Amino acid sequence: MKYIDVFNGDADGICALLQLRNAHPVDSELVTGVKRDIKLLSRVDASSEDKVTVLDISLDSNRDGLLKVLETGASVSYFDHHFAGDELITHENLTTHINTAADCCTSTLVNQALEGKYQHWAIVGAFGDNLKKIGATLSKVSGLTDEQADQLEKLGIYMNYNGYGATVDDLHFSPAELYLAMKDYASPFEFFKQGKETFEKLEQGYIQDMAAAEQAPSIHETDISAVFMLPDEAWARRVSGVFGNDLANKFPDRAHAVITKRNNGTYLVSVRAPLNNKTGADEIVRQFPTGGGRKAAAGINELPEDQLPLFIETLDTFYKSHKS
Repeated sequence: MKYIDVFNGDADGICALLQLRNAHPVDSELVTGVKRDIKLLSRVDASSEDKVTVLDISLDSNRDGLLKVLETGASVSYFDHHFAGDELITHENLTTHINTAADCCTSTLVNQALEGKYQHWAIVGAFGDNLKKIGATLSKVSGLTDEQADQLEKLGIYMNYNGYGATVDDLHFSPAELYLAMKDYASPFEFFKQGKETFEKLEQGYIQDMAAAEQAPSIHETDISAVFMLPDEAWARRVSGVFGNDLANKFPDRAHAVITKRNNGTYLVSVRAPLNNKTGADEIVRQFPTGGGRKAAAGINELPEDQLPLFIETLDTFYKSHKS
């Protein structure tokens, strides 16, 4: 029997696993990748008696892979908050913890399952997923000072930032490497003491890349939505998601899309619903090939160049008709 941990390479996926493995330490095989590498279950080689834990990847996008794993006789525990499809899979070897509410993330689902035992990591995951209110609420429940909450928020943002990129080569740390650097710490405050070099590398990268992103031109801007274009550069791929989060926080009544050029003539797209109307991002991107995500934040991995005008029109039209 072996343990296999399958997790999204962003802050939420990593922090969800950190909680679980602090509560239930095991030597496990890690299956992960960049944030947009979501069809991870297709890479799992499981057999009967294996125990597979899946964190923060859409069941809808992994339906075929999940069925294949279940057919081997392996047991699967599935935690997620993304669109799961019109019909959930039921199987005697499958346990699901799925909640697609806009103010929920995988780290908070795991936190609930563990009754808050490693809540500081859940706070990092929530902040990383731009769930600022949830992160702040859990910080107060945990009795943290404003300074401590700010530390956790920064770590969440930096971990999330590290997950973006076309390939692992774009990242400062591979998601597996970042998880392994943190897995021995029951609290992020322990990590701050021992993992200073890792934290500083993430922080400096984030500051530099965000400074470059803030010079990006807008190619569409109204009071309903705004779209920004980034070049085909590693820094741009790294910063695309957190730049979108930053825009959403600065302009909470407006929807945003960050478009990053790819070397194959397509675009990488990050969409953020208005913070004051966190719905629809997943509906918009699923109208295009390779689109997926959740209500508040979603993306398209490869938007054909000739579909960019249609995407912008779809974004603006949706939020005009759903204005809060």
